[in-house]
Amino acid sequence: MNDMAKVIPLHDSTRRGAGPDTDKQVRRESEERHPSGIAAPVSVGGAEFEPELRPGESSRVDAVRAALGDRVSGSAEFLRRRVSGDYQVDGYGFDPHFAENVVLPLLRPLFEKWFRVEVVGIENLPVDGSALVVANHAGVVPIDGLMTSVAVHDHHPTGRHLRMLAADLVFEMPVVCDLARKAGHTLACTPDAERLLADGELVAVFPEGFKGVGKPFSERYKLQRFGRGGFVSAAMRTGAPIIPCSIVGSEEIYPKIGDLGPLARLMGLPYFPVTPLFPHFGPLGMVPLPSKWTIEFGTPIVTDTYDSAAADDPMELFEVTDHVRETIQQTLYRTLARRRNVFLG
Repeated sequence: MNDMAKVIPLHDSTRRGAGPDTDKQVRRESEERHPSGIAAPVSVGGAEFEPELRPGESSRVDAVRAALGDRVSGSAEFLRRRVSGDYQVDGYGFDPHFAENVVLPLLRPLFEKWFRVEVVGIENLPVDGSALVVANHAGVVPIDGLMTSVAVHDHHPTGRHLRMLAADLVFEMPVVCDLARKAGHTLACTPDAERLLADGELVAVFPEGFKGVGKPFSERYKLQRFGRGGFVSAAMRTGAPIIPCSIVGSEEIYPKIGDLGPLARLMGLPYFPVTPLFPHFGPLGMVPLPSKWTIEFGTPIVTDTYDSAAADDPMELFEVTDHVRETIQQTLYRTLARRRNVFLG
């Protein structure tokens, strides 16, 4: 078939006498009026012609209409449930309905299009029951935690939610605090970690804290100290396996080359970063660089083989903590060795 729009005469008696030049004019006028390729009726010398859709156009139009219809109906259903109170919130403020319909959709474009995150080892996460995901932390702004939550929910076969343990600063910021609670996150403290694990939740912790997030670019992918092993103690008390998680790509989104300490103290922040683009370019400098990410979940480290006294033994805690840290560090080095380009992977 000709790649231009085919025309069908609606009144054959009027079409008589139309030659090749007229046919070309009809096609040209149809395409000029409808550059999208979706043709509409045109008139030549009083005769009306109705161009056909090109092959595949009808199905594409139907798909677009169906997608728009689904989006409208989904938005209407979301509003209906919010207005009627047809949703549940747990004792930590976690609102799964809000997380799945607001938080995760906002994060997915970053995950899929901007950072193009590759997820490895998702099968190491349990289908159900508790587990403690322990990951490296970096990037000046803790976007890595958010991307990990999307990775778990969208790639896990049962779509589990990752309950992250966040720093106190997150819950001291009015709007951010509410969003974090609704997304399922809570304070990074041992009692909350133990309760969540005892309830069979999938919990994430970033033991480096601000030491990892705010470290200079020159120290990228070099893990900072993992604290005193509070996360290991919580896992041991509940018998939850520890899943080492290695994140590559987050270090390059905001290369930190300096720190305005006095300004940070004035604003009550742990640091005020200086990057090649921020604060020199203002709001534009706050756009993260589109590095290619890999999030890898390692083999579970079991803790249910330890006796109850091990959770209070500093030497046992140090040994397991160091083992987890070293596992993540070696995985980072291995992934970096395979990576050819920061932005292409």
